[in-house]
Amino acid sequence: MSPSGSKIEMIPPEAAPHQTYSERLASMKMISRLSVILLVAASVSGFAQDAPSAPKSTPTPAANTAAPDASAQQNASSTTPAKTPDRAKAYYHYELAHMYEETVAMTGRMDYVTKAIDELRSALEYDPDSSFLNSQLAEFYARSGRIRDAVLQAQSIIQRDPKNLDARRLLGRIYLRSLGDLQAGSPSQNMLKLAIEQYEQIVKLDPSGVDDHLLLGRLYRLDNSMAKAESEFKTAVKLDPTSEEAVTTLAYLYNEEGDFTHALATLQSVPEASRTGKLYAALGYTYEQKKDYKDAVKSYRMAVSQDSENLDAVRGLAQNLMNDNQLDAALDQYNAIVEADPQDAQTFLRIAEIYRREGKFQQALDSLKKAQALVPDSQEVPYNMAVIYDSLGRYDDAIQTIQDLLKKTEHADGNYSVADSNNRAIFLERLGSVYREQNKTQQSVDAFRQMLTLGTDNAVRGYQQMIETYRDAKQWPQATAVAEEAVKKIPANRDLQMILAGQEADMGQADQALARVKAMLKGTPDDRDVYISLAQMYSRLKRWPEAEDAISKALQLEKTKDDKDYALFIQGSIFERQKKYDQAEDVFRKVITDDPLNAAALNYLGYMLADRNTRLDEALGYIRRAVMLDPQNGAYLDSLGWIYYKMGKYDLAEANLRKAIDRIGDDPTVNDHIADLYQHTGRLQQAVVHWERAIAEWKQTIPAEVEASEMAKVQKKLDNARMKLAKQENTK
Repeated sequence: MSPSGSKIEMIPPEAAPHQTYSERLASMKMISRLSVILLVAASVSGFAQDAPSAPKSTPTPAANTAAPDASAQQNASSTTPAKTPDRAKAYYHYELAHMYEETVAMTGRMDYVTKAIDELRSALEYDPDSSFLNSQLAEFYARSGRIRDAVLQAQSIIQRDPKNLDARRLLGRIYLRSLGDLQAGSPSQNMLKLAIEQYEQIVKLDPSGVDDHLLLGRLYRLDNSMAKAESEFKTAVKLDPTSEEAVTTLAYLYNEEGDFTHALATLQSVPEASRTGKLYAALGYTYEQKKDYKDAVKSYRMAVSQDSENLDAVRGLAQNLMNDNQLDAALDQYNAIVEADPQDAQTFLRIAEIYRREGKFQQALDSLKKAQALVPDSQEVPYNMAVIYDSLGRYDDAIQTIQDLLKKTEHADGNYSVADSNNRAIFLERLGSVYREQNKTQQSVDAFRQMLTLGTDNAVRGYQQMIETYRDAKQWPQATAVAEEAVKKIPANRDLQMILAGQEADMGQADQALARVKAMLKGTPDDRDVYISLAQMYSRLKRWPEAEDAISKALQLEKTKDDKDYALFIQGSIFERQKKYDQAEDVFRKVITDDPLNAAALNYLGYMLADRNTRLDEALGYIRRAVMLDPQNGAYLDSLGWIYYKMGKYDLAEANLRKAIDRIGDDPTVNDHIADLYQHTGRLQQAVVHWERAIAEWKQTIPAEVEASEMAKVQKKLDNARMKLAKQENTK
């Protein structure tokens, strides 16, 4: 009798093959060790009668006299003649093994592991063909860390009984635990293949298992066998269309392949009434991948409404609110996350990004410092600090921070993983940009050149930045030379080919360059980039009808909001340069409506209005927003100074125009603006200096960069100022 007074029912192992080891062990915990032995002895005859007999033709495993590590192999290869099983004695040793395992759990003494294994092997001596006992031994080997023995034991079972699902599942689990980091040609990759082989057999033996199909699909996915993975996930969904795990797993696979249409269809096949927070989160993720941020926000809101404590769903909601430029709403969500999880460094990073985009740089720095306290070894945090330092004009701090990052991530042998290479390229690109803002051309180029050894994509960006740096410095031959070098080194890259063509067009080889770019048109959606390049080239050549036609065709091929906004910006500039101001204004307003934080569009629209003395208060609002978003941008500071000049606020005009001169002093337009201010405020000599500089800068500029009419106006102002100065000298 048990302590509770109820009858203890002895269940032969073979009678309950699907009961887990832990369940069977738990059912025996109420039995004292002495009671177990007595009950086993008393039930010998019943046990022997109830358990099914094993086939006598099966080879008998060896006794437990071999060394432990070799025991499973001996079980697999023994040819000892079969003998009549004694299941009573087998069960006795099986229960002793349980007791030893309980002792291990209670005391932590590992010597009892060996005793438990010895008892299981003794049980097998008396019933060597028992599938249950063989499986139990394999399971115990696996749980006790004797993986090789577990594998050999499971393989011996499968050798005798290829349809043994328990053994195959055990073997599959062992291979899964042994996978580690997957790298081509490594032992882990071999383990992946072995795991796939086992689960392929499992789904053949039991094709109704949803979890098995999902697991096999995930293994195929790791093996980059996407078609096979998709097939398994589809089978799982077909077996159980209500399985949230099956539906979301298939959808995520489609997302990974960029097939957002099928991903959405898979998720939306679940009726709204049956959708859980997890499924709505998957919908939100899918919309996010499509860059459909408004629908992503709606889906994540539904996920949060169903499970407000799911911080991952709240993070998804916050991120997509930020993607949709709903910054205040995003900040509210991130603050809620911080309140729930004050140790979430990534959330402090996102909060800092919001503050940066709003031009609240000190608050951004404060948030980054909180993140740094949580993750002091992070590379992302100091990099973002460098971005803020750059925005604040703290160039030395920005440079030092980035150089520290480069030093920490440097490998003496020059060998970097893909991730490390990409990180270093990002650091170098920022470093080069900071040097360029300081007009340190050679240091900027040197930083970008270090990107060339960090992979093809990074090399392309490095070349593009080097060309841009030389162009900013009006070193046109050097820009062309780098473009030619880039195309020679990476001839298959279309972007570099188009940049070289643009350089050639600027240097007087327009027709040849245009013909080469036109030849890249293939009648596919990829033509979008080619049309944009043609539109920019035609615009610089002042071939306006062709420019308008090219940008119109590019807009017809736009897929994402960001790409569309970029093409619209170019279209607006083409209209403005032709003095089609109403059309230009309409286009820039579209961009700003879509992206209220587009500083370039805000500045362009504000300057266009200010330059024509039109709606100055409105124009000032646009330009102020642009400067707030990028306070060190010389072009934006020039716009702000110019509108203050137009409004008669000369002190504010001078303060901002001086800042602009400090940053882009080689720009003819900025020099013209400050010269106008000096002339108007009675400082004619200073005005002459800046008009002379404007003319000198224009003379160093290629024709595509020069507005002849503007240059003529400045020359006239300069001549008049010189005449006035001469008269003043004569009257002294």
